[in-house]
Amino acid sequence: MNLDQERQAIRDELESLRASGARRQELSLHACKRLFFDLGIRPSMAAVRDLTQTGSASDIPKDIDHFWERIRTVSRVKVGAGAIPKALEDRAGELLGALFEEAVVHARSTLDSEREEIRAQVTLSDQRAREAEIRRDASEEAIKRSELRAEAAWDRVRALETELSSAATHGTAHQEGLQSTVRRLDGENETLRQRLDTEQATNAALRDRIDALHVELRQSTEHYAQQIKDAVAEAERRVKPMLVELDSLRSMAATYQSGVRDASRKEFEFIQQLAAAKARGDRLDAQLREQSHEVDVLTKEVAALRGQQDIDPAVAILLCSLVEAGRLTTDELAAIGTAADGHVTLPLRCPKCEEGEPELSQVDHRFELQCPECDHSSGPGESRLEAVSRFLSSGSIAASA
Repeated sequence: MNLDQERQAIRDELESLRASGARRQELSLHACKRLFFDLGIRPSMAAVRDLTQTGSASDIPKDIDHFWERIRTVSRVKVGAGAIPKALEDRAGELLGALFEEAVVHARSTLDSEREEIRAQVTLSDQRAREAEIRRDASEEAIKRSELRAEAAWDRVRALETELSSAATHGTAHQEGLQSTVRRLDGENETLRQRLDTEQATNAALRDRIDALHVELRQSTEHYAQQIKDAVAEAERRVKPMLVELDSLRSMAATYQSGVRDASRKEFEFIQQLAAAKARGDRLDAQLREQSHEVDVLTKEVAALRGQQDIDPAVAILLCSLVEAGRLTTDELAAIGTAADGHVTLPLRCPKCEEGEPELSQVDHRFELQCPECDHSSGPGESRLEAVSRFLSSGSIAASA
């Protein structure tokens, strides 16, 4: 059995003694006996403390001294009187005294070394205790920080759960609002479809009314033209003899004063009749121009209504807004064509000079928008939408330049 196994056997024996109720001194004496007699090791405080795991730095040396006292008591031999000569007895006493002194010196040196070792162990233990205290404080601080972080994390989790619940509630409300909006839009779409049917019926009635107005306009125009021709012919018929008579009267004025007065009166009447005929002709001409203006307005309305029948007004308005923003290309404008021309609104001011009112002209089925003030032009285009787009885009480029 090696030394480590012997030490473990001694520890087991000490544990048995401790379990049976042995005190510290008994445990220390048993450890000293085993070390000295079985292992041949001189008992020291460190060795005894390592085996017993009990006792302080002042108690264990006392137990070791008690062990040595018991050894000396047991090994003491009584020498009978007269058995040893006096000189030998004195010599033996001196020898024993010298041995005792040597033993005391050795014991003191051993005790001093063990005390130094104990002090070093105590210092190391204190240092380890301080380090352990520091580590314990650091661990407690880390635990506190961890608890704070955990608490903050739990608060965050609770806040996120609240937000999730609120978001779910909001999502449900938003879904319900979206469904109600879809239903409302479906209703509005149906209403707009009905209004579109009504507008189409109204447009058909307007077309019939416009055709009737065209017929009536042609008849009125022909009638007024015939009246104007008759008035002019009547005026010419009546003026010619009056002019002849006026010449005759003027030739007779030098001789006949009364004839002059009569001629002057007739001349005045002729002038009145001529002024009345001219005023009547002016009235007829004004009526003709007014009727022509009404016909032009109705014609434009018919063209606009016919242009609006082929495309949804919302789509046309969207196309116009895209044109004003300059977001449609030439190919896209060519693909749209004149489908949205009925909804196109001409710009009120020229984007280049900002003073002129643009005018739209149509030549050979091509549209051109031009400013009369600065001669800024869009160039010929295939549709009104393309003309407005080119007019606005070229104007913005010129303004930025």
